[in-house]
Amino acid sequence: MSNSLPFVLAITGASGSIYGLRLLQYLVESNQPVELLVSRGAQTVMKEELGLVFSPDNLRNELLQYLELPLDAPVVLQRMDDYGASVASGSYRTRGMAIVPCSLGTLGAVASGLTEKLIYRAAAVTLKEKRPLLVLLREMPFGHIQLKQMMTLSDAGAIVASASPGFYHKPRSISDMVDFVVGRVLDQFGFDNHLFKRWKEESAPIKLLQGR
Repeated sequence: MSNSLPFVLAITGASGSIYGLRLLQYLVESNQPVELLVSRGAQTVMKEELGLVFSPDNLRNELLQYLELPLDAPVVLQRMDDYGASVASGSYRTRGMAIVPCSLGTLGAVASGLTEKLIYRAAAVTLKEKRPLLVLLREMPFGHIQLKQMMTLSDAGAIVASASPGFYHKPRSISDMVDFVVGRVLDQFGFDNHLFKRWKEESAPIKLLQGR
């Protein structure tokens, strides 16, 4: 699949903002153009989880600087109140869309077909145009209502994923666990990535207990 088509990445106000930021970092480092949507809730979570405070008028550049990415990277930050944005139209072709992480509020809105916010509209457009849409949830446990909403989205063609890192690749750090999840997200869109050791690939075992 060509990298010339932009990838739509939405970061919402669920715990796990680090997943969205790591995904953005990987995409840019892979020369993948990105249409970026960051909700106010996401910025609040970034402050709480990572200690990041961004200037509203300079969010794009400060995000890129934090991720040590060039300011001329092919990243377009969409305004949340711009309903004439490119990603709001089905005729604007994209590689697909990932909501990473996806809040339960966003899950419910997208499953219900709501479009009054740009992230919801972009997701609705992605579904109706039959492009890949992935929602990454970080929640435990899931309630009955959320499970039904996940089924609704799955039936509509979306990919429903949970931020559940595996351990067979012997993670040694939080970064390893984050990369496992982000790598699996990238897999769903056909990105050839090596962010984690896959099943049956050689990996050194972790010593849980130090021998005497």
